[in-house]
Amino acid sequence: MKKTKIFFWITTSIIFLMEGVLPALTSQTELAKEGIRHLGYPLYFGNMLVVFKIAGALALIFPQVPRRIKEWAYAGFAIDFIAAAVSHAAVDGLGNFQAFFPLIFLALLVISYLNYHKMVSSNGTSNK
Repeated sequence: MKKTKIFFWITTSIIFLMEGVLPALTSQTELAKEGIRHLGYPLYFGNMLVVFKIAGALALIFPQVPRRIKEWAYAGFAIDFIAAAVSHAAVDGLGNFQAFFPLIFLALLVISYLNYHKMVSSNGTSNK
């Protein structure tokens, strides 16, 4: 159980920092705006994405958040990471690291998700 908690908190903390804190701090920089434009998305899409990333990151990191909300946050991040990989591959090609990078976070998300469910099932709590 201790190893499960360690894996959960490490992976979830990385996702929280990279997908919640970092976008909150950098989303209005010219580099971030250029990244959204480069992929062909309008700037309002980037702003909307940041709001959902922050909300999802908070949902994952706080234990009091109901399970159903956490499930939606996990699903949202999975869709986000897959869409980011596809977008970068379509615009920059498959050989570009930018197309592979979101899949690293998808792997971390899967580890977080699996360990979250191990912790919930071993505690016997439903946290609806």
